[in-house]
Amino acid sequence: MTTFLSGIQPSGRPHLGNYFGAIRQHVASQEEDGEHFFFIADYHALTTVQDAEALRSNVREMAATYFALGLDPKRAVFFRQSDVPQVTEITWLLSCVTGMGLLERAHSFKDKTAKGIKPSVGLFTYPILMAADILAYDSTIVPVGKDQVQHVEMAQDMAGHFNAAFDSQVFVRPEYRLPETDALAKVPGSDGEKMSKSYGNDLWIFETGKRLKKAVGRILTDSRDPSEPKDPAGVLLVDFLALFLEDKELNEWREKIREGGANAPGYGHLKVRLIEAWEETFAPARARFEEYLADPAALDATLLVGAERARERASGVRDRAYLACGLR
Repeated sequence: MTTFLSGIQPSGRPHLGNYFGAIRQHVASQEEDGEHFFFIADYHALTTVQDAEALRSNVREMAATYFALGLDPKRAVFFRQSDVPQVTEITWLLSCVTGMGLLERAHSFKDKTAKGIKPSVGLFTYPILMAADILAYDSTIVPVGKDQVQHVEMAQDMAGHFNAAFDSQVFVRPEYRLPETDALAKVPGSDGEKMSKSYGNDLWIFETGKRLKKAVGRILTDSRDPSEPKDPAGVLLVDFLALFLEDKELNEWREKIREGGANAPGYGHLKVRLIEAWEETFAPARARFEEYLADPAALDATLLVGAERARERASGVRDRAYLACGLR
């Protein structure tokens, strides 16, 4: 049976990169035959969030976001990572067969430390915990953005190393799945770099009104005159419009920018259209989000139901691993 698995960090309010790069895939995958495990990665969040109340709030906001955007807890196992302690046990077993060189090649660690994030042991061993997240449920398909492919490949390596070391077939080899549209695999931030809370360039999914106008106003532009012909591939606002608009309208905007002249749109016009499209896309889900967030006890209860199902699966995998390496 196909088993889908993916997680998302509650390190702040979910942003456009989270939605187009991950959440939308997760919700859509519910329609496919198979089992579906999705989790809120609060262990992972500790590498950047060290405020207890903020983390609890972030977890609930993430859960409310998923439910508002269409995740059905009756069709998918949705849970908090920290409610499944078997994952940390599997992490230790994997760490004993994982070479330092593999971790040193991790793109995520290099990128984050290059951005000035303090390198902790947790940040360095992050890929092992992520591999345990994947392998604990016998996952076969892992929907990810392009920047997460390496983590799935590392999970493949670690599964192979463990199975070879203990002459077993404990861990199932997972495969990654990218978004169907390559353009959505890497969503830009307001500065043109990859959108990330860590980089301070993220834009919240459910922003609205004056706050949305201010957020869109932060998107990087230049001082070129609107009438000047431009390559639309070099206009960051066009990249954002590509997330929301149908191909026909998007191509019309691109052509006007390319031609320039009196009818060419200025950056203000592009921002107005982006705000309109943003509101149209997320307004219904925003209302549902607020309803879910108003009942935190119900959110917690739903997550615990999912965790019980996740623990049952992870316990079986953990027990197989313990038996293979002599701990049972």
